Amino acid sequence: DMSFANQALCAEYMVKNHKKLEKQVYDVPPAIDQEIAKLKLKALGVKIDVLSPEQERYLASWQEGT
Repeated sequence: DMSFANQALCAEYMVKNHKKLEKQVYDVPPAIDQEIAKLKLKALGVKIDVLSPEQERYLASWQEGT
């Protein structure tokens, strides 16, 4: 189901953006890939939270951690 969704949404993307695209191989646009993953997780009942500002500061800090 996810591979078909990728193919369908990428085909739609190419139709909408064909004038801007060169004749080459492209990766799946990250926005499409992330949207499909989000929808699949939602269908499975999986919820993912987001980092708090404090958690983001901690992860970006080289002074803390082990």
